[in-house]
Amino acid sequence: MRYRDLTGKELIDAHKGERLGILGHTDLDINPETGRIDSIVIQDFSMLGLKKGDATAKVKWNDIEVIGDDMIIVKPNRHKD
Repeated sequence: MRYRDLTGKELIDAHKGERLGILGHTDLDINPETGRIDSIVIQDFSMLGLKKGDATAKVKWNDIEVIGDDMIIVKPNRHKD
């Protein structure tokens, strides 16, 4: 799967049932040694697409449960580190 296939999909937290953001309005943490994605960094944007502040959240790539046609469902493992 290519990044462009993921762009525009909503990130949904399955535990809280809330929208985290849209992939494409996010940054990726990539491990420079392996070239693999470690996590998705979600910026805090307003409804107009303007950045609200420095608030960010991270979703570990391993926490992605399902990638659907319109959404990416994540189940953060709260028992890890």
